[in-house]
Amino acid sequence: MKRLKYIALMFILSVTIPAPGQTKNTGLFSESSDIGNPAIKGSTVYNENDQTYLLSGGGKNMWLNEDQFQFLYKKIKGDFIISATVKFLGKGVEGHRKIGIMARENLTKGSKYADGALHGGLPLNTSLQYRLTDGDTTGQVLISTVHPTEIEFERSGNTFTFSAATPGEIYKSVTKQVSLNEEVYAGLFICSHNESVKEQALFSNVRIIIPPGKNYVPYQDYIGSHLETMDISTGHRMILKSEKGSIQCPNWTKDGKSLIYNSAEGLLYNYDIATGVTKKINSGPAIQNNNDHVISPDGKMIAISNYVGPGRKSTIFIMPLEGTDNPTKISSEESGHSYLHSWSPDGKNILFTGQRNDEWDIYSINIDTKKETNLTNYAGLDDGSEYSPDGKWIYFNAVRTGTMQIWRMRPDGSEQEQVTFDEFNNWFPHFSPDGKWIVYESYPKDIDPLTHPFYKRVYLRIMLASGGIPRTIAYIYGGQGSINVPSWSPDSKMIAFITNAKMD
Repeated sequence: MKRLKYIALMFILSVTIPAPGQTKNTGLFSESSDIGNPAIKGSTVYNENDQTYLLSGGGKNMWLNEDQFQFLYKKIKGDFIISATVKFLGKGVEGHRKIGIMARENLTKGSKYADGALHGGLPLNTSLQYRLTDGDTTGQVLISTVHPTEIEFERSGNTFTFSAATPGEIYKSVTKQVSLNEEVYAGLFICSHNESVKEQALFSNVRIIIPPGKNYVPYQDYIGSHLETMDISTGHRMILKSEKGSIQCPNWTKDGKSLIYNSAEGLLYNYDIATGVTKKINSGPAIQNNNDHVISPDGKMIAISNYVGPGRKSTIFIMPLEGTDNPTKISSEESGHSYLHSWSPDGKNILFTGQRNDEWDIYSINIDTKKETNLTNYAGLDDGSEYSPDGKWIYFNAVRTGTMQIWRMRPDGSEQEQVTFDEFNNWFPHFSPDGKWIVYESYPKDIDPLTHPFYKRVYLRIMLASGGIPRTIAYIYGGQGSINVPSWSPDSKMIAFITNAKMD
């Protein structure tokens, strides 16, 4: 609570009030206004510094056949997903004060709508609310989530889904069929539920996601990408850069100053965090990079997987981090695909997933001798291998028990044992540099466990390296290309990843 109060104070102190005639910055949205003419007027202030929205509002209610509230919105046509981390500021007055995400047919007080609403003083009154016709009485579908802070509201045709979670948990969801126009007013809201009271709420980690169309073709049709970072201790996320095309898999450099990522076209880029300047990295003839690239332990070199020859065999090269005309080939395309994943702490070996003898297993390769060592030999896919910082373990994901789970083994391939046991499909375990934590990506159980596709709802989860129960730290739209590679900051306080959405 102290941190939230601090954020709110710094938010207010850092905001620049628009001069008369100056356009107000509403972030991802187009406009804010009061609906239903409440006695106490509301407002919305967007803070560019931390990408949060401070909503203030009155309003006697959002129920029965008319509403009064403050609304921050934009017009959206077709399907969408809006997600946010939300919190009332202050103790509040009414238990039925509300915040949430809404889709509304028009801006009149009795309009048809659907929303996902949190009630400030009623821990079990989180619900999907709806009005089926103009001027009709509001109905609701309750979610059994106590004081959630993570919410998501989705439209798919006329099916509306509201999902909510308490910190560290996974979403619980409810749905309702509501027939609204193809184009709606969609956004964030607050209602004090008391004509003489103004309430405030802070919305952070706000994302508007326009998913790909129903005829989307994987690895051919790409939607936009956000390069994001997240503070592990607070869960606060920041979008550093947005591209209309596909960028993937950020590595944090050892000095903490840059993020290295690839584009779908096969090139590598360096993003300077302080200046926001992006520069292409020269990789000589290796210009068909996939999204596997790892920085060496000393921070001077980078290993990449690059497609080679008419068969487009993924092949491992190494080169200086600043780039070169002549990267050094480490694996042979004649042996089969080699998808890079980790560099040993002593800098002598590289881990990769290799296709050998029609099987996908984990191998190590010595950089000097180019000798491969087979570490796993199981039917099915073993992938996503990474050394622990002390070099005593290799963690990886394997589909040996029906779903993709996290496993570990000794560097020589011995003592293989399962680490996670749940219904999700878990991919790409990454150690924090201090060796205390492992972050990985979890796909839902209805995804083919042998795949890690683009453009899905996935969780980023964290667990102690010493073992324990994982907890969810981020609720994202992405998947393939989001966090395939090691992406912790060197101080072990932050991670970087990619999320996706169609962009204007």
